[in-house]
Parts: sequence; C-alpha cells; structure tokens
Amino acid sequence: MIRAPTLHQLSIHRLSAKLQNSRVSLSGNTSNMNDATANPPDMNLVLRLQDANCKSVENLLDKYGLILTQVANEEPIPGSFWGDEEAGLIGNGIFARSDTPVHSVLHETCHYICMDEARREGIHTNAGGDYDEENAVCYLQILLAEHIEGMGMQRMLDDMDHWGYSFRLGSARQWFEQDAEDALQWLLNNRLLDSHHKPNGQLRKEP
Repeated sequence: MIRAPTLHQLSIHRLSAKLQNSRVSLSGNTSNMNDATANPPDMNLVLRLQDANCKSVENLLDKYGLILTQVANEEPIPGSFWGDEEAGLIGNGIFARSDTPVHSVLHETCHYICMDEARREGIHTNAGGDYDEENAVCYLQILLAEHIEGMGMQRMLDDMDHWGYSFRLGSARQWFEQDAEDALQWLLNNRLLDSHHKPNGQLRKEP
C-alpha cells in the first residue's frame, strides 16, 4: 500500500520492514524513496520489546487506556497493518511479540491517541488518518519515548532512522528539530500536549 502525497503534503515517509514492497505509511517526500530503498537501513539495531522495560511500556499505555497484549513468538500479530513483527491495533489493545520494535508499539499507540473518538471506537488494524495526523503521530512517539525506561528520545530518533523512516532533511532528528512545526502545532491544537509541550495523557476527541 502506498499513499501518494499531494505537493503541499510532502514532509515525511516511512518504508516498511519489507523494503522490496516499498510500503509507505506516512506522507512522503517521494524524491527520497529511491535513495532509501537503495541504501536500506540496519533494522537489526532497533530496540525490541524483549530488550525494553515492558513494565514502563505497559504503564505508559495504561495512561491512555490502552492494554498491551503480548503474542507468542512466531505467531501472527493481530491487528498488524504491516505484518511480520510490527505491532497491531484493535480497539484499545496494542498487540506485539517479543521481537516487535518498541518504536512500532509507540507508533500504533500514538495513532490511537491522535484519532478522533468515532474512529477510535471501531479501530481495527488500519488506523487511517490524514497526512497531518500521521506527522503528529511521529512527533508524539518521539516525545513518549522519554517515558520508556531504556529508550528515551535519542534512541527513538536513531531507531526511526534504522527502521527506514525517511525525512527530506535527512534524519529523524533534523526533521524533529527543524521541520516539524506543523506536527507540534497539530498536537497543541488537539490538546494532546501541555503548555510545556509535554504529553498530557489525553486522547483526541473532536474530528
């Protein structure tokens, strides 16, 4: 599945773990797609759930009314849009295996946070949303990484680069620090951050 961006929405794209399929989940700068595919990132370097502090992950999800369900190794992950080891989302449940990357868990978590109430009630696998929301999801997962023991913001930024998130400025950090004002404003407008730009534990309500 490829979501083709419009000209004014070219800000960020993410390649899936299976680069052969060139699946894109975020609004993309298509000029970078071929370079990212030709130079695949090292996905073995990302932090997996088995190496993270699962209690801190569960505690974070609980603040947003989400439940983490761990799936047996090598079993298909329910609600996983991308398949393989990527996290799944069904209702208020996040599904993951021990080999699921933590960034994938937080990405699906942030989709749940950022969607409106009507979509949240019937969510199953495909989070949907527009390009602005997708960018806000990426921004929020970087902020929430600070609440995961053993991860933090810098590890999240590194893992996003390793996994294949691709940005027009070249890296996740450059995007976050120099090109993500619209994503930050979206989160503020939807009351998902406090006055200090920190996650406040709230879910988006209005469309």
